Amino acid sequence: MTPAPVIRLARLDDLPAIVAIYNHEVAHGVATFDTEPWSVDGQRGWLAAHASPQHPLLVADQSGTVGGWASLSPWSTRCAYARAAEVSIYVHQDHRSCGIGRALLGELIARARAAGLGVLLARIETSGTVSLALHRAVGFRSFGTMRRVGEKLGRILDVELLDLHLDGA
Repeated sequence: MTPAPVIRLARLDDLPAIVAIYNHEVAHGVATFDTEPWSVDGQRGWLAAHASPQHPLLVADQSGTVGGWASLSPWSTRCAYARAAEVSIYVHQDHRSCGIGRALLGELIARARAAGLGVLLARIETSGTVSLALHRAVGFRSFGTMRRVGEKLGRILDVELLDLHLDGA
């Protein structure tokens, strides 16, 4: 049995693993609509931007190996949206269905509450049934579908919008 991962803040030395996990999805999946791979050097600023309590970048550390990562990012640069953050979760293809996504999402929610955020938002491509089920299992609710908004890997894609209200509304 694989031991439970340690969920911790990401460090600079985690960046190559974070980028590799993301780039696999860029090339082979639809969890991201990015079509160009990231570079480690190009993501240093992104890592630095996720150093605040409201917008952390977490990794699932499995005995020194990054099995996945998750972040909270600003929903918008407009100041009135400061109480909302967007959830991103990516799990290494060899570590899926082991509870890493659930552990990362649980820690993101706990940190969002502690930081005083009011709403978490997620955009999930509609064929991502595992991700949709995970988010719904912890209380996210669908509030709409953006139809035919993406095209990747020869497919036209829909995106489900979900939210989790942390402030009791």
